Parts: sequence; structure tokens; C-alpha cells
Amino acid sequence: MLAIPPGTVAFGTQLPIQTKTKLLAAPWEDDATPADLMAIARAADRSGYAYIAACDHVAIPRDKADAMSLWWQDTFTTLGWLAAGTERVALLSHVYVLAYRHPLVAAKGFATLDHLSGGRAIVGVGAGHVEAEFDVLGVPFAERGRITDERLPQLAEALEHTYVGEMGALPRPAQSPRPPIWIGGSGAPAVRRAARWDGWLPQGPATVEALDTIRRIRDERGTADEPFAVGHVVTSRVHVGLPAHETQQGSLVGGAEQVAECIRRELPTGVNQVQVRFDAPCATAYAEQVERFGLEVGPLLQP
Repeated sequence: MLAIPPGTVAFGTQLPIQTKTKLLAAPWEDDATPADLMAIARAADRSGYAYIAACDHVAIPRDKADAMSLWWQDTFTTLGWLAAGTERVALLSHVYVLAYRHPLVAAKGFATLDHLSGGRAIVGVGAGHVEAEFDVLGVPFAERGRITDERLPQLAEALEHTYVGEMGALPRPAQSPRPPIWIGGSGAPAVRRAARWDGWLPQGPATVEALDTIRRIRDERGTADEPFAVGHVVTSRVHVGLPAHETQQGSLVGGAEQVAECIRRELPTGVNQVQVRFDAPCATAYAEQVERFGLEVGPLLQP
């Protein structure tokens, strides 16, 4: 099972282009191509990133379309395509809404992705948040947390075993006993849910309170010494070096040492996985920033 080596800080990125939500996307992404997306993924692959991530929505209600956009590429299709163009970097769903799918359907997707990629899948799962999307898929929005908690063990069982009851499925995941399961979300239920699995993907910066909760639950469960990915999202866009364009307000701009110091300063004790996005004027410059961060800043994040 993929795990972050003790005493290290891994770094990853949620990919641009795969979603064009106005909450995240830069203007240049409107005209970006699949080739641009692949180039960015390959830049991460060759420069030391632990993972690249793709998010998950099935359909967006009309009243949220202006803000969220309708452009959300399918998670498995996108990650599977990127797997064929990369060699090392892990492939994270950030995050897959498990309540929308039967656990066997979800397990089929993740097992196939892990098999085809040679053991690079990370199962990022969240409870979801768009009520109308739940409604149209026939899933009770108010029950999404309970449904997620019920289905997570079923998903894990189907990933670990060829047969669940009388029903079997191949191919099996390449990882043993299964790919890791990281839980997304920063609310109290999500934090408690994360503590019972293999990692936590906060929606923003990690907090001391959340980390204390995770430590307490893992101590109580006797799993404190098992590998666990503790995430932190750098909310500022990053630009390494002297920009030739007008950067977004609030972006973190500077040389490698300056950027690394700013990121290290905001990390609570216990974080071992950092997620970053970049400030760049076009796809080519974005890929260059991905690679420059990986080669110049990433090594400076280590304890």
C-alpha cells in the first residue's frame, strides 16, 4: 500500500483543466486542451510529486453553473488516461463521492485504475456537498454522511478480496492489501471519518484541533503507529521565481527558499503531505511552475 515514508513531507497537486470551476480555474484554462493537461501531469511525474488529483461531480444544477461551471471531467476516465502518460506519480481522486455509487461499482473503478497504473491509485473519498446533485441521483442529501460511513468498509472489503459474498471481480488492485483510502473534508464528521482510514485531505489548511482529534481517535483505536497521510492545502497560489506576468492577489511569490520557508511556517506539527496550485498565465508556464516547484522547493520542505 502506498504510504508516505516516515520523517518526510510529500507534495502533490490538484490538477487544473480537469475542472473549470470559477472557484479554482484561471482564465487560460477555458481554452486549455487535453494535451495541456497531460503536459502538466508529466511535469509532476518527472519532478517528484507524490500525486496528481482529479475531482468528482456528475452534474451541476443550473443555479450553480455560473460559479461551479459544468466542466468536470469524469474522475476515473481522466486518471486512467493520465496513468497511460505517466510512470511514477500516484493518481488521487480528490474527492470521489462514494454515496453516489454502489461500493462494488466504486471498487471496480479503483481496482482497475490501480491494476492499469501498476499500483498508483489513491482512493480519496468525500461525502459531497451539492444537494441538487444528490436529489437527481436519488440519494438523500441529509443521509450522505451515514451512507458514506456504511459504504467505506464495503469498498475496502471489495478492494481487498476477490469475492464479496458470492460475487467476485477481476482485475485485482496491484497494491496489497488494497490502495490507501484518504478521506476528504474539514468538518468534524469528516475528520473523525478520516482518523479511521489511511489519510486526511482537508479542504484547506490543516488545523491543530483537527490533528488533535485524529491523534486521539487513532490512539483509542490502537492505530497510532500505522502509516497515515496528514494533509494540508496551501491556499495561496504559488509562483517560484520572478514572474513575468501580473500575479493574482495573495499569491505566494519568491525564490525557492522563500517559498519553502513560507509553506513550512504554516504547517502544523504532524502534517506530512502538502497540496499546492500555481499562479501562471498559460498552460506551458503552469507546467514549468509545477516542475520548478518539484525540483527546487520540494526538497526544501523536508524536516
